[in-house]
Amino acid sequence: MFKHLKAVSGDPLLALIVAHKQDLNPKKIDLGVGVYKNDHGDTPILNSVKKAEAILLEQEESKSYLGIYGAAEFETVIQNLVFGEGNPLITSGRIRSTQTPGGTGALKVAADFISANLKNARLWVSDPTWGNHESIFNSAGVEVKSYPYYNPETNGLRFEEMMATLRAEAKEGDVLLVHACCHNPTGIDLQPEHWNIITDFINERGLLPLVDAAYQGFGDGLDADLAGLRHMAANVKSMLVANSFSKNFGIYRERCGGLSILAETKEEANAAFSIIGQAIRANYSMPPAHGAAVVYTIMSSPELKAEWEIEVAGMRNRINGLRDKLVTKLAASGVSKDFSFIKNQRGMFSYSGLTLEQVHTLRNDYSIYIADSGRMSISGVSDNNIDYLCESIAKVVG
Repeated sequence: MFKHLKAVSGDPLLALIVAHKQDLNPKKIDLGVGVYKNDHGDTPILNSVKKAEAILLEQEESKSYLGIYGAAEFETVIQNLVFGEGNPLITSGRIRSTQTPGGTGALKVAADFISANLKNARLWVSDPTWGNHESIFNSAGVEVKSYPYYNPETNGLRFEEMMATLRAEAKEGDVLLVHACCHNPTGIDLQPEHWNIITDFINERGLLPLVDAAYQGFGDGLDADLAGLRHMAANVKSMLVANSFSKNFGIYRERCGGLSILAETKEEANAAFSIIGQAIRANYSMPPAHGAAVVYTIMSSPELKAEWEIEVAGMRNRINGLRDKLVTKLAASGVSKDFSFIKNQRGMFSYSGLTLEQVHTLRNDYSIYIADSGRMSISGVSDNNIDYLCESIAKVVG
């Protein structure tokens, strides 16, 4: 039955993680893995999460199913974090939100919803974008197109080319995916003026925006990071938002995310939400409970919420501080290339501007593991390895 099957190549980033683990060089550095790490190279459990779990251990009374949409009370938590507490859109009933197994689960449900209900809709993604976007939507039968985004010559944004492509090729009914903040993999974010232009274009062309909000709080702040998303939500009739709690709560393995749908009326939102429920039922049936219970417990306690906000700020400040240190130390190392653009990027990732040959030399000769694209996970840098990293880059780049 399976003799005709041929093995497919695995995810190159996962292979990079394996290669790093097997490397015996004591100076090895992993800048490929996409999780937050502290200065000791660990992915810590937040204190607020530990305290919430202790409360759950004491008070939880059942492990029964949650239901298709997850815990009913979690809908408000999703909406307050994504759209902002007190946002009139929330009380209008135009937004409905469901718990999902991580941000990836939210995107998969969105893909199934788009495929089944938006005839001939194509999905537009940035070039480059998160490596799993295309796979998720292709698996649902949605055609994926790309728009220009990253400029390797300036290590900046190709916004004019992006809009020129969309104006020339995007058609009414297509879906436009944009990253809310901390663009993965480049670290190059849209600015407020860009959000204004894109929002106007969406309305002019009749597109459906899909915003991927995976890294809220890791750029400039929990509210600042989603200012563009909130502007768009206030000015469009329909919208999808996929968000993740994995990063800003540090609960990666608990698989906790959310999918929100904004519609023109409360009635349309409820109708669409019922169809999303069917997509969930046919996919994973209902989401896991623990991660959402942790988040809800934290967000329901003023003390735990305040502590969590401080912890998110600590992770954000460490990453932004590492960007500054990296630029300073690279310049001091005598490297010929100007890496100052790294300070202007946001989030865990940076398109470093390193070539494929340079990446392979760093990997093979210095045990520094960076993705072939040159994408670095900034949180993998630490006070213990930054000097070795900068010295090695200077030797390779010249």
